[in-house]
Amino acid sequence: MIVREAKKKRLAAKGWRVGTAREFLGLTAQEEALLDLKLQLAATLRQRRIRRRLTQSDLAKILKSSQSRVAKMESGDPSVSLDLLARSLIALGASPRELARAIP
Repeated sequence: MIVREAKKKRLAAKGWRVGTAREFLGLTAQEEALLDLKLQLAATLRQRRIRRRLTQSDLAKILKSSQSRVAKMESGDPSVSLDLLARSLIALGASPRELARAIP
């Protein structure tokens, strides 16, 4: 999310500090890169599911999983592995090239 300069100034005047997720969470550069990767794959999974006009339940059946697990996958939940995200995209027909494009 990008915060415009005028809004940053208004927030700062009221005592708020605007920063990055990396600063807020105290992440290393590697942890930030991993988080970005996971969130991009999660967003790609959701986009691909919607493009195929599947519900989360439909995708869960394809993956032999549950709707709640698909929801966690799409939200970038920490309990979801990169492997599961990649396997799910492949199950939806993503090619290795499409997976590579999803990586920031």
